Amino acid sequence: MPIYEYQCGSCGDVQEVIQTFSDAPLTDCGVCGEPELTKLLSAPAFRLKGAGWYETDFKSGNKKNLSSNDHQGPAKGSSGPAAASE
Repeated sequence: MPIYEYQCGSCGDVQEVIQTFSDAPLTDCGVCGEPELTKLLSAPAFRLKGAGWYETDFKSGNKKNLSSNDHQGPAKGSSGPAAASE
């Protein structure tokens, strides 16, 4: 659920409120009780940058394809950790 900021036009109090998208905007100030609240515009707390979020975005070298390697069992005729590192 998003966090909205409201400021009271009467007393100047600023408050953060967790609301669903379908909730009606608040109007009454929780501090002074006056119906002077206005919703503020603010920057989000995080940004998603880049082309997308994928398993391989933050991995390097041979670790990039971990999911495809995990589904394959050990190769036939091989055993032990030495065969797995090849």
